[in-house]
Amino acid sequence: MSSSVRGWTSSYGAVVKMVSAVAAHLLLFLVSVNLIPTTPILEERPFQAADGGVGVALGKSRKRVFPVPHTEEPNPVSEAYSYCNTPNRTEQAWEGHSPADYKLLSVQVMIRHGDRYPLYYIPKTKRPAIDCTLSINRTPSHPLLNSFIRHMGQGGQGHWESPLGSVPRLPNHSACEMGELTQTGVVQHLRNGQLLHQAYRRHNLLPSSWSPRQVWVETTGKSRTLQSGLAFLYGFLPDFDWTKLTARHQWSTLFCSSACDCPARNRYLEEEQRRQYRLRVSNTELERTYSDMARTLGLPTRQLRAANPIDSLLCHLCHSLSFPCVPMGDGTTGCLTMAQFAVIRRQQLDDEVDRRRVGLYHKFAILAMYPYLNRTATKMERVAKDNEAGRQRRVGGEEVFTLSSAHDVTVAPLLSALGLQEARFPRFAARVVFELWKSPPATQGQAKKKAGKGERSKAKDGELFIRVLYNGEDVTFHTTFCRAHDRHASQPLCPLKNFLSFVRRDMFSVVNATSYQEACYRRPG
Repeated sequence: MSSSVRGWTSSYGAVVKMVSAVAAHLLLFLVSVNLIPTTPILEERPFQAADGGVGVALGKSRKRVFPVPHTEEPNPVSEAYSYCNTPNRTEQAWEGHSPADYKLLSVQVMIRHGDRYPLYYIPKTKRPAIDCTLSINRTPSHPLLNSFIRHMGQGGQGHWESPLGSVPRLPNHSACEMGELTQTGVVQHLRNGQLLHQAYRRHNLLPSSWSPRQVWVETTGKSRTLQSGLAFLYGFLPDFDWTKLTARHQWSTLFCSSACDCPARNRYLEEEQRRQYRLRVSNTELERTYSDMARTLGLPTRQLRAANPIDSLLCHLCHSLSFPCVPMGDGTTGCLTMAQFAVIRRQQLDDEVDRRRVGLYHKFAILAMYPYLNRTATKMERVAKDNEAGRQRRVGGEEVFTLSSAHDVTVAPLLSALGLQEARFPRFAARVVFELWKSPPATQGQAKKKAGKGERSKAKDGELFIRVLYNGEDVTFHTTFCRAHDRHASQPLCPLKNFLSFVRRDMFSVVNATSYQEACYRRPG
């Protein structure tokens, strides 16, 4: 199974192979993207948050996960730099913030792997010269990098679902292999994990003596996702006990476990691919650009397209390397240019707009991500039940922290399914966080007010709420299930019941159904 992440780097609309419960189907490899505009990074300023925690403000340089309305077209090159997510800038993290006295019950995180080497080679050009071994003497680095390297050497003490036990726990080639995680990618996730460690430290989410059941880690079988997950986990739980850890394998990039078979999802995907193709072939500037690039390299245009050159060009951009050049017949040198890169990127941004307008991808995403969202909801329900007042806790506890290490073709449909269709396309090391919160128990006076006629007044257990964050920003009230909630009401958080109703029934209204089974297997027409 190929779970390689070509994502937005394909100018055509590439494909990801995924195995369904019945047969192999071609699934969408997402073409379009929307990235965060690059702005000057200012000095971070700590401030006291309303909930008593400490936040970090970046002033005008604050990154946004939703695009700021533009009066002019966005610059495709500056947006691509933000997609690289080079770990040399301060970050804001709103994870762990809530009204006073609320209790954090669980956290579920989905990440995209960090920076990687290209998946494609441009014929007749030199491959990017990048060292994929890890060294504290090479930038970017991180204070935890050396201890992380040592800790990974003890990984044999952990438990690994097949085939993860045979996957290297660290990138280890002095000349990177195709798709290999780079040191930049490792550092990105050490930072991510450390950010969440700091955000949740005062909430005592995990006791120091956490049980194997309380931490759930899952990943696809690619080395870049496994290694990204381990880097994140080490930043979050430094020097974690390997003997308590089980790394679980997700064979599908959609993290759909045993519920992957869905014929309707594949039909929406095929229609979406046809839409992408029609838009691409109508772009004469794009076709001219590919012809010019092929002429420079002395290649047939079709061969250049098949080599997916933007994937390699993006790697050059992210690592500050010059674009590839080749010797010409007249003794001069011909190079691929930033202008050509910008044309391909601009077409991808146009595709992103058209994708939202048509809505086929959103329907695909609803069916693609239901299994993952349903598991997320079920875990929240179990944790909530375990925390009911007067209830004896389950021995070993419930899963209070879940980490799913995935790809852009996982995170992108997740964002769409949640109704976050305007969100920026997943950059390297993107993260989506689901937090489950419980309010303080109602006082006797509050309980009397809420009690209706004929009802006995009694103390009420705390209520349950959900927060959704994308790259550190709270996007809960942009989601489909909480967009209409009055965040300025007496209860400023989104009720968990909204999310549960959405996952179990409401999300299927987009495809005129009331359940996953009906949506997947109803005959078209």
